[in-house]
Order: sequence, then structure tokens, then C-alpha cells
Amino acid sequence: MRKNTNIEQNAFNSRSLVGIAKRENNNKRKYLVVNRLQGKHVPVSAAEAFYMFEALAGIAQKEYPDERLLVIGFAETATAIGAALAVRLHAPYIQTTREAIEGVEYLYFSEAHSHATEQKLVKTDLDLVMDRIDRILFVEDEVTTGNTILNIIDILKKVYGGRLQFSVASLLNGMNGEAAEIYRGREIRTHYLVKTNHDSYTQIAERCCDDGIYHTKDISAGIEYRSVRIAGCVDARRLTEGGEYAGACADLWEKIKGYLPGENASRILVVGTEECMYPALFAAAQFEKEGCFVRCHSTTRSPIAVSAEEGYPLHERYELSSLYDRDRTTYLYDIEKYDAVFIVTDADNDEKEGVNSLLHALASKGNENIILIRWCRCEKLI
Repeated sequence: MRKNTNIEQNAFNSRSLVGIAKRENNNKRKYLVVNRLQGKHVPVSAAEAFYMFEALAGIAQKEYPDERLLVIGFAETATAIGAALAVRLHAPYIQTTREAIEGVEYLYFSEAHSHATEQKLVKTDLDLVMDRIDRILFVEDEVTTGNTILNIIDILKKVYGGRLQFSVASLLNGMNGEAAEIYRGREIRTHYLVKTNHDSYTQIAERCCDDGIYHTKDISAGIEYRSVRIAGCVDARRLTEGGEYAGACADLWEKIKGYLPGENASRILVVGTEECMYPALFAAAQFEKEGCFVRCHSTTRSPIAVSAEEGYPLHERYELSSLYDRDRTTYLYDIEKYDAVFIVTDADNDEKEGVNSLLHALASKGNENIILIRWCRCEKLI
């Protein structure tokens, strides 16, 4: 990805990256660290997000120039970061998932502080690569206690033995001295862009006034949009190679760009869906290279309180039905009006409630040119 020269390495600090938000109905951890450049909750320039990802990838590349790595990105928030590192490191990649995949065996583990606690890895695919790697590099947006990663490391050691080494790369690291010492004692190396201190985060979240704008879901039909199915999807929930995944996303972009409605569509929004973040960010970055003003973010399972306070990271919340499961509630934050909106999803089912609720959210801000891109595994499509 092209680096954005407006961002320098020393711009990566708590002030530029960290926003503290209030989790809704979660007493395990009352706050959520919202990264202002990541492209998940806050709409961002994809070029700036990729520059940040590249900075983290560069650290890992210097540390492990000769080791055979497997990169594992954590769903849902760190899936794009993990993919970006796998691409830069020319490494095999797999992301954790909360989705159901037929015909595979899983390794299950938990993420206790998350809104959706169950996580899993496709063991069927891990079996294919474990005898040809030296180190697993876990990739997260933010590490606090590190307990989730310790959980999965214990499972991996039990299943595959003690030969493997482990490292963690994250944009933010909020581990206290005790947690860091545990990692050192277990010889788990950590790499990050910014060190954070979480001591005051709970208090900051509790002071939040829940006076933002909340929209309930509308699943009724009636919003006009264009739906396009594009073949060639590479599912990062299954083992892939970084180069293969990037190549598939490049092929996807070549087809997406033909659907830009008219020369006057200079303001573009690209929306990913839940665990499907990297393809949306990739397409958004390409639109930026074409000279468009672009913002990108993704739907999420996380219910976050919104506030009218100026410094608060999120101000308006749209409740949605998931494109993957009609019984799952998801959210999108801080929508504006654009000349064109591209929804990029790998949900290959036909959950009309999910599509309709997202269309209503986008249309509520005056968005009219909405193109739903379904990236599918079938090879007989576009």
C-alpha cells in the first residue's frame, strides 16, 4: 500500500490513536479502546490505516527476518491488521473467527472481556502448516492483560507440542508490569507501536454521558441499491498465504472499480462487515489512489455507548441486523453522506434483514448510490 506521507512514525502516540468509549451492558470491562485510525469503528482514510499497519509490520520484519512465521489475526477487530502483516511478511495467515464453517475441526478458546466471548481457529488448516513454521505471530489491535493469547497458546502447546515459539504484535499495548513479567517468563515476545496506561480508562468511560444519537434497526424493504456478486473470494478464516490473499483482493478491486457511478462520485464510503475488514480497506485505499475522498469502517458486534461530547470517539449509533445471521445484532457508527457507498462483504447467504437494516442506516443520511459487493467463492460469477 502507498504510504501517506502526512503521517510520520512519531505521530503514533496515545493522543492520536486512542479514544476511550463506554461499553454497553458489559461489566467485565466497562471501557473500550477505540483506535482512531484503524478503520473499524471510526471512519478513516484507508491510506492512513495501512501506513499504521505497515509501521507495525516493519517492526516484525526486522525482528524475524529468517524465521518461518504463521500470522494469526484476532477477530473481529484485528483481522485487517493481521492480514496486512501477513502480506508484508510473505507469511501464511489465518484469522480467528466466531462464524460457523462447515466440515472443519476447531480449536476453541475464550475472550472473556469481549461482547461475544467464544473464539475459534480452524484446526483442520493449522494441522497443514504446524510442521513447517518456527513461530506464531499473534496480531491484535490492542493487548491489555494478554490472557486471551495465553489461553490459545496453552491450547496450541497441548495439541502441537512445545517446539513452537510465540510473539505478539499489536498497535497498542496496555499490559501492566505483572502481565509483562508473565510474558517474559514464558518467553513470549511483544511488539507494539504505542504503550498505553489503562489505570484511568474505567473512570473515563463511567463519566461518559450517553447522550449521543441512537437509531434502532429498520429491516423493511424499499431502499434502492445495486447488488453485485464477484467471484474469487479467499476466506482468511481458512489458512491462506499473505500474497495469495493480497492478490485476490487486488482482483476484487479491479472488478469493484467498474461500478463507480459517474465522474462526479468523488466522495466515497467503503463499509466492511464484521470480520471482513481487509478487503474493504484494500478497496478504499485503491479509490484513494484514484484521487477520491474516501472513508472506510466496518460493522461490528460491539454495542458502544455514543455521546455528544466533542472529544468522545463515537457520536451516532445505528443498530443493524447482521448480514451473516439474522438473529445477531450488529452496529455501525458515525455515517455521513457520500456520492457513492460500497458495502464489501463475504457473507454469501441472503440475509435480507441484514441488508435492509444497513441500507436504511446509510439512506438515513441521504446516501442514494449504494452498491452491495458480495465477494463469493463460486467461480462462475463476475
